[in-house]
Amino acid sequence: GTGDNAGLPDAMPPFGCGAPDAATHLRNIFYRMGFDDEGIVALSGAHTLGRAFNERSGTVENGYGDGKASKYTKSVCPVRHDGKPGVGMAGGKSWTPNWLTFDNSYFQFLKRGPDPELIWFPTDEALHKDARFKAYFDKFAESQEAFFEAYARAHKKLS
Repeated sequence: GTGDNAGLPDAMPPFGCGAPDAATHLRNIFYRMGFDDEGIVALSGAHTLGRAFNERSGTVENGYGDGKASKYTKSVCPVRHDGKPGVGMAGGKSWTPNWLTFDNSYFQFLKRGPDPELIWFPTDEALHKDARFKAYFDKFAESQEAFFEAYARAHKKLS
């Protein structure tokens, strides 16, 4: 089982599939869909986009609006590539500072270091702590092109 989340990965333990750790949990979820470790890490890189909200997933303390936003998700934050305003609804917590830009910044976590204003769940941590995942995490941190190529393959499979 995968808990009450429609077969999607859990962000934090306890894992609905009964896995003892986050790396095993990710593999339990994605291997059954035909993904390998490279595909799992590549798909996880999609977290470079978007945010989590307390009101939706309950996995973060940040919620709707400027009053509950992180420093990166306030309505005044210039996250658009063109620098213009218009981020949609303010609030929540993101994995990356520029959460409307699809790039390899998710994989820059180790270079950037922990930031309490950004999300980093056990499932994210597993990607740079598990030796088999880490090879791809490091590869994608070094090469945005390699990330884009792997992501395109994985997204096509997911579709």
